[in-house]
Amino acid sequence: MTEAEIIALPEAGGSCQVQWRRSSRARRVSLRICPRQGAVVVVLPPQAARRAGLALLRANGPWVLARLSALAPANKLLDGGRVMLGGRDCIIRHDPAAAGAALDGDGIVLGGAAADLPGRVVDFLRAEARRRIGVLAARHGQALAVQPAAILVKDTRSRWGSCAPDGTLAFSWRLVMAPDWVLDYAVAHEVAHLREMNHSARFWAHVSRLTPHRNAAAAWLRTHGPTLLRVG
Repeated sequence: MTEAEIIALPEAGGSCQVQWRRSSRARRVSLRICPRQGAVVVVLPPQAARRAGLALLRANGPWVLARLSALAPANKLLDGGRVMLGGRDCIIRHDPAAAGAALDGDGIVLGGAAADLPGRVVDFLRAEARRRIGVLAARHGQALAVQPAAILVKDTRSRWGSCAPDGTLAFSWRLVMAPDWVLDYAVAHEVAHLREMNHSARFWAHVSRLTPHRNAAAAWLRTHGPTLLRVG
């Protein structure tokens, strides 16, 4: 169950969008910031009353409003706007006569109707993510003598990548906007799970062997990841 509403926080001098979620796995009322929606998410255990979540929200009002105001502006992917690809700033160019979508110098040129432009940009980035991730997964898989059962590209909310017990790897398409060496780390991380389904010393040794810049890449995602979630 997910509901959304605007709630005033007079004690903090503002208001915010709140998404209410009830979770059977939650043991206590909690809240977190959702960069993708620019909202605060309040999670309620099955038997918790909404007033308990409201009390927690108001008690943390200044922190909530400060975190929300610190988010990067939403990037709606409009004509003339910009989007990152492999860490490089690209201009979005709409050309109704263009067939499909293609990189052209410092821009991404896309055809079709103007109203469809944001979705077409996302489709282009997803396809590019699938292509680049496939190349990296094959290279890292060969280095570790493993092969994923399948590779999925999704729009995940909380994780950049995952490895299922059956060997299926899944990645957020938004990683394609990060610098190439950050994407390389994300793919190497999940491929290494095909050898070690844990975060043991052996696992991290595999990751370091595949991508020696893992610490810098992880730090980049912690710092800049919320900006990627504001795109689209």
